[in-house]
Amino acid sequence: MDKLTAAKVFVDVAYSLSFTATAQRLNMSRPMVTRYIEDMEDWLQVRLLHRTTRKISLSTAGQACLKDVELWLTQADNIASLATAEEELSGSVRLATSMSFGFAQLIPAITEFMAQHPKVSIDVDLEDTTVDLADQSIDLAIRLASNPEPTLIGKPIGICESVIVASPDYLAGKASIRHPQDLIEHHCLGYKNFERHIWHLSKDDEFESVAIKCRLTANEATALLHASLNNAGISLQPTYLANPYIKNGQLYHLLPDWKPNDLKIYVLYSSRKHLSPTIRSLINYLETYFQDARW
Repeated sequence: MDKLTAAKVFVDVAYSLSFTATAQRLNMSRPMVTRYIEDMEDWLQVRLLHRTTRKISLSTAGQACLKDVELWLTQADNIASLATAEEELSGSVRLATSMSFGFAQLIPAITEFMAQHPKVSIDVDLEDTTVDLADQSIDLAIRLASNPEPTLIGKPIGICESVIVASPDYLAGKASIRHPQDLIEHHCLGYKNFERHIWHLSKDDEFESVAIKCRLTANEATALLHASLNNAGISLQPTYLANPYIKNGQLYHLLPDWKPNDLKIYVLYSSRKHLSPTIRSLINYLETYFQDARW
């Protein structure tokens, strides 16, 4: 019996309480999960799980030994990390992020990482909705948020600032915008996943919340960026997308004294335990890469 794999299967089932979910997450068949659990019970000479046709639960013995098994796996990972510390990084990593950040910032970052480590392959999943890392077999997620999800481990790697922008052609002949509440009189473009079309702005000790009117909405920031470039209205954009167009004059930065709320850029993963050397190295690399905003 591969005791190390059997222990990993047991720990995963202990938290998922589903042989099927564990099989999908660990990329093995459901009968193989069952076999590893049975082997683990034979090895320890105790029943670790209560199984019925409808429910799986930890036995008293399973609860008692779970932490010890997790500690044993952590020690095994530490030993493996020491053994591979001098070896070249290899293996595959599955990474999820938003479409806009993926295109504009993450692809250049991971391309550089892969050039440094030729034996590493990376699969990028671009989603503007939150995905379940375990269900989708995602190793890492890069997300922009005020706070990380409480069920995940979140490491901040940068700050995302935003700006309010519109094209010169859209603004031509329209009422001037001198105060946040002036935005109410304009066509604004709404990001469907962000604050229910309310823009929160601050200037020194002043705060304004503006309920914008949206005829055009989308669930992806790049689409709204190009809508603004095509004179459709005013949009709230991350600086990593908007800055090049502001610099070349295609977009105008509105209300520059009023600052939208900043978001943190997090690298998220489901557990600190059992991270491969490649994944650990990628996390550290991204933290260093984004210490200084590249935009």
